[in-house]
Amino acid sequence: MAASTTDACDGNYLCETASQTLQWINAIVDFIKPYSFLMNAHVVNFFKDRLWEYVDKEWIDCLREEPVQNLLQIPSGAVQDHWPASLKKFVLTLRSLVFPREQADLQPVFPGLDTTSLNSVLTQGMNPKKKHEIEVLSAVVDSVANSMRAHTIIDVGAGQGYLAQVLSFHYQQFVVAIDASSHHGRVIDARAKRIMKHYASQMHKSETGKRSLIIPKTITCHVMSIDMLKSLTCSERFEDNIIKQDYDNYNPKLQQSSRGADNDTSVVLAGLHACGDLSVMMLKTFMDCKEVKAVVSIGCCYNLLSEEDFDHVESQYGFPMSHGVKSAGLSLGKSLRDLACQSAERWRCLDTDAGVHNFELHAFRAAFQMILSKYYPEVLTTSPSIGRQGKALRRLQQKGIPDSLLCNGYKDRTQSKMEGNCPSVNPTKPETGDSPGEAASLFDEDSHKGSECYGIKNVDKYSLFQKYSQSGLCRLGLKPLQDIYFKEIWKEVEPFLELIGPYWSLRAAFGSLLETYLLLDRLLFLQEQGSSIESVMLPIFDPELSPRNVAIIAKKI
Repeated sequence: MAASTTDACDGNYLCETASQTLQWINAIVDFIKPYSFLMNAHVVNFFKDRLWEYVDKEWIDCLREEPVQNLLQIPSGAVQDHWPASLKKFVLTLRSLVFPREQADLQPVFPGLDTTSLNSVLTQGMNPKKKHEIEVLSAVVDSVANSMRAHTIIDVGAGQGYLAQVLSFHYQQFVVAIDASSHHGRVIDARAKRIMKHYASQMHKSETGKRSLIIPKTITCHVMSIDMLKSLTCSERFEDNIIKQDYDNYNPKLQQSSRGADNDTSVVLAGLHACGDLSVMMLKTFMDCKEVKAVVSIGCCYNLLSEEDFDHVESQYGFPMSHGVKSAGLSLGKSLRDLACQSAERWRCLDTDAGVHNFELHAFRAAFQMILSKYYPEVLTTSPSIGRQGKALRRLQQKGIPDSLLCNGYKDRTQSKMEGNCPSVNPTKPETGDSPGEAASLFDEDSHKGSECYGIKNVDKYSLFQKYSQSGLCRLGLKPLQDIYFKEIWKEVEPFLELIGPYWSLRAAFGSLLETYLLLDRLLFLQEQGSSIESVMLPIFDPELSPRNVAIIAKKI
């Protein structure tokens, strides 16, 4: 395997060796340090803290006049000729430091790789995104397992078992599917039985197609530590997963080379979007457990990573992993790990109406923060969360509810419902859920599908804000305010509504860069282990279908 590289706008950044990777990491650190004010900011405080005043005024004055579609391209590194030179330099330099996401040509890395279209039985229940991911990743994992003469593949964070089942039924690999959810375990088993019946029926009808069937073994276990994953990896034996349909035609692939030359157990760890620390545990288990000969890891949910000096974890942390990043001295914290989840590809794929709608949702949430700050200041000390009000509002708008209903009848019913059902409670003890985060997530799963008509252009924005705020107060167990107080806040923030799009676009541009920083930390951790480890970082999926598309693949040689 050869490491993936990128041609940068202002220089070439490589990650084929530890020294190259560390140089890239240090360049990222040097670039982002001056912008901590932007990355660490919470957009919910946009109006309360007048966050736009911390950004170069020339930039803000320029971007406030830009079409929404141009703002949505900023995280992808697109600039306009008429922009100030300093703004263009900022966007282009930032993008030059981002690991490239264009789907790699996998043939040079995995010669003979056969990425085939899976049949409808195996892909039942998969959406196009999942089907694409499973078709590509299963072929890669099968290639890695064969090259290592692996005895077993362990699918870590298996979910509904799509990857495990394709590797078992299509590629005839021994697979163990590990997931924390007992419900997922039952789904995996039930789905595997349905697939097995189909294959058994096909084999019975076929004159020449007799072969063994292997069903994935499922383990329900919340993997809390590296030791736990090591124990699962090193102790399991999987011969009972074979269902021999015809002993005389027993698949020779399962008899020959199922163990390494020294007859030791040979295991490959695989994880498709293994959440938070789980991807880190996979890499550390690969290093610590001699039975694990290779790992294929695609991470996600960086917001759930544990971090040294930030999270109260007894021993192991998800970040940083490498000595190089530890010595670089740049901590992230929850806000930056949240930001690393932003996807430039998702931004780029939004149409104008969807972009406008999402910016306005953020404006509503930031204006609601003003209400809490002015009328319920004690509540802010508890880090209140009002849930995903934006999704509910989006559904109302997509249904095309007429103005009269939104501003009159619906409002009256909502007001009556809130006054009747919301208890009068001490505002210093609101019923809250999560930490405040970023209002509603800018890109929920359904927010990038495009918009025929989001309705916000035809609905009075103040009425929507009022409804949003009333619902938020109810969620927090607080009595609604009189209309005059909502109008007072709205009048205060309205002149600055158009600034939230430029600000959020500039901030979101750091998302892919911070993800690059996290991924390079993991790659460097492997490279620091010496020449006995061969590692590569590759974008293996189409980024428009699957933005979280970078796989870290390592082998012991």
